[in-house]
Amino acid sequence: MAFTLDDLQKQLSEPAVVSGPFIQEKHLRALAQPLTSKGRFVLARDHGLLWLLQSPLRQDYRIDAQGIARRDLSGWQTLPARSAGAEQNRLFFAVLQGDSSGLQRDFELALSGDAAHWQLRLTPRSLLLKQVFTRIDITGGRYVERIELSETQGDSTVLRMPESRGASALSDAERSDFAD
Repeated sequence: MAFTLDDLQKQLSEPAVVSGPFIQEKHLRALAQPLTSKGRFVLARDHGLLWLLQSPLRQDYRIDAQGIARRDLSGWQTLPARSAGAEQNRLFFAVLQGDSSGLQRDFELALSGDAAHWQLRLTPRSLLLKQVFTRIDITGGRYVERIELSETQGDSTVLRMPESRGASALSDAERSDFAD
């Protein structure tokens, strides 16, 4: 039986919480080495996404139904909804949740493989996204393991989440981060 987008969405949205480390590499044409950042993420089905950068600098982001917020010394500050970073973070949120209906609005989706080893290619539909991305390739198994964003100018971003784990509930600290 074929592995469908519905199957993928069910599989990715099954755990209430998915968390783990991430490594993000930004490959810029102008630089010989990629810019690498590392951190942790927490995706909570009923709350949103925490994106906690740990190096090269510490910066915490929260993405939820209200939008995107960045933490500073006085707490969470909401970011302008139309920034390029905001769009990219919203995209990560949809991808990690396996939100195929949300993604189908903006992309042609092509899924291959099976539940243990799948690949999803997103090809932009809208003019705005076509100006930024040529394609987005996502691979995984039980969880999303790798996202590669190929940009029209030749730059790319590779995001690896090699050790994601599922949980049935948030930790106290995570719950507090979503509540603030």
